[in-house]
Amino acid sequence: MSGIAADPGSLPALVAPAAALTDEEADRYSRHILLPRFGATGQRRLKNARVLVVGAGGLGSPVLLYLAAAGVGTLGIVDDDRVEPSNLQRQIAHTTADAGRLKAESARDAILALNPLIRVETHPFRLTAGNAVDLFGRYDLVVDGADNFATRYLVADAAAAVGIPCVWGAILRFGAQVSVFWEPHGPGYRDLFPDAPPAGAAPSCGEAGVLGMLCGAAGSVMAAEAVKLLTGIGRPLIGRLSMFDLAEARWQELRIVRDPARPAGTAPDPDPALVCAAQDEARPLSASQLRALLAERSAGRTAFALVDVREAEESALGQIPGSLSAPLSGLSPETVLDGVPRDGRVVLYCKAGVRARAAARILRQAGYRDLDVLTGGMTGWSPATR
Repeated sequence: MSGIAADPGSLPALVAPAAALTDEEADRYSRHILLPRFGATGQRRLKNARVLVVGAGGLGSPVLLYLAAAGVGTLGIVDDDRVEPSNLQRQIAHTTADAGRLKAESARDAILALNPLIRVETHPFRLTAGNAVDLFGRYDLVVDGADNFATRYLVADAAAAVGIPCVWGAILRFGAQVSVFWEPHGPGYRDLFPDAPPAGAAPSCGEAGVLGMLCGAAGSVMAAEAVKLLTGIGRPLIGRLSMFDLAEARWQELRIVRDPARPAGTAPDPDPALVCAAQDEARPLSASQLRALLAERSAGRTAFALVDVREAEESALGQIPGSLSAPLSGLSPETVLDGVPRDGRVVLYCKAGVRARAAARILRQAGYRDLDVLTGGMTGWSPATR
């Protein structure tokens, strides 16, 4: 984080105000209108704003709900994942009844139940270098609630290419980080994290855990940053990294500076390492989802290969019924799984999930594309089968 310092202070409002507020809107947002420097004009700017939120999970849930409650006129949601019971400890936009539904649709319903005066646009597909720039160009600002590095780089690059601010946050265990990237007004995500870690090197919340309330702490700050940028009030977190340790109840701040040697991005980075990182993110599959898939396979309604990548001595102690053994130590980019076509679906598992993700990377090099990894591996599966 060396180079040119950036501290923009307050910036002009990102969005022009809408023509007027209705009586119903003026009543609903009256506490905003009372705020000095915000007032009816600030609320009219929110009404006219279009914000895209990437991810309707732990961070996206509070961001979406707070922005909806605040009166942001149009909210877009990008998420191709479905609600699982393990999400409900922190992803407050979803309920038990939403299990199995697309998160984008579940979050849309929660938003409209909270505030029917706004518009919600759902994009239930995977964000890629091929669709990100076009999608981002339809919005004034993007909020990045993604849970993996490949998507974070993609979001940051696409936002920079389009020229819109990116409000970013990340959480793990008891710690949260929040910042705003808006080139050329300040440094970008690549100034904070120049190089992506190898896929699987950094643990996910599914592996390391996260205190549910941390999502609310970080998400509310992210929503506030979006509102500040849209309305032109306050000092945004451009050039600053805000860090919160929930266990210690302590906020800290670091200054981010732009690396003068780094060229400003003009398009999402096509670097093969990042593309590979994105593809290496095999779909997570919960134990309950795998049980349902196995039932469907037994009934002849679906086909897939269930592959145990643990070593032979581990597999001998017990496998999920119907598994094919293919130890990670024996896999290579030339591997051909016995009886499994390269265009077929493959579900991988190990003891906890780390080796299965490594196996997914190798099998992708071998030509397999439709890959799932059992979340928690045998450790998570065993209790589910008792």
